[in-house]
Amino acid sequence: MTRINDRIRAPRVRVVMANGDQMGVMSAREALAKAQSLGLDLVEIAAQVDPPVCKIVDYGKYKYEQAKLKKKNQSKSATRMKEVKFRVGTGTHDYNIKMGRAETFLEGGHKVRFILQFRGRENAHKDLGFVVMKKIVEDLKTMGQIDQEARLNGRAIGMTISPLPPHQRKRKFHLFHGELMEEDDFDDDEPHEEEEELHLDDEDEASSEAPAAVAEEEEAPVEVSAAPTPAPAAKAAATSEKKSKA
Repeated sequence: MTRINDRIRAPRVRVVMANGDQMGVMSAREALAKAQSLGLDLVEIAAQVDPPVCKIVDYGKYKYEQAKLKKKNQSKSATRMKEVKFRVGTGTHDYNIKMGRAETFLEGGHKVRFILQFRGRENAHKDLGFVVMKKIVEDLKTMGQIDQEARLNGRAIGMTISPLPPHQRKRKFHLFHGELMEEDDFDDDEPHEEEEELHLDDEDEASSEAPAAVAEEEEAPVEVSAAPTPAPAAKAAATSEKKSKA
């Protein structure tokens, strides 16, 4: 709580004028009398020191300026860390969209953390991940600077870029259609990968079963239906019928 005027308890105080001029150490009563003679207030601004520091100012104006300064500091602390994720095989189109969104974050004064994750056989080629990170730094050099170098952590590479001063920023990537993609957390990609693997397995099984089926067809004996031979009795009856007609 800020103490003012006769609420100041210290017997002696160090007095500072509103423009910063030092008035030296004097009794609290003397400092208050000086402030009142100027139509201002005596405000304790540093109670922890010995003697306490008091300022002769208009308390209403001082309170307004302090509230404004506090709000400004809160807005600065509200800066959030944004995140953009990549893969080693991220295509050119997706790469450009992600970079456009990263530039939007940097343009808003936010730091951006880039994460490149490896999955499956990609873990054997982690050097390619650093190539991607190097390209990101080069493409964003007109918008930001490295705050944390690219570093491998388990199965992912992380890197942080902070924005340049506003007058130095120049965009390279543009989102003509706004947010073209949602942020991917790679969880959505896993079902597709599994489905693709299952599909490939089905194709392999089908291809392995096809030759076996052909072989079975080739080995199966072909049944030839022969014309039925007439019975001897029927043949003799036919012959006698012809003789009687003759």
